[in-house]
Amino acid sequence: MSILDYFKPVSTWSAERIRKFLDQRGSGEYNLIDVRQPEEYEQGHLPGAQLIPVGELPNRLAELDPTKPTIVY
Repeated sequence: MSILDYFKPVSTWSAERIRKFLDQRGSGEYNLIDVRQPEEYEQGHLPGAQLIPVGELPNRLAELDPTKPTIVY
């Protein structure tokens, strides 16, 4: 898998659709990534979200399971 695989066109989901998706699946069934800065993450984040600041994404893609849906906020 290359970095380009993460930049394929994807749909944008509403907050309500994301809530339903998260409610219907276990936390191990998807990658939930918070791309904000650590200070913002510490002030509050979605339960189970992994902090990967957007500037670090290219170097940390190996931490994501490519077989699972990935939600980024």
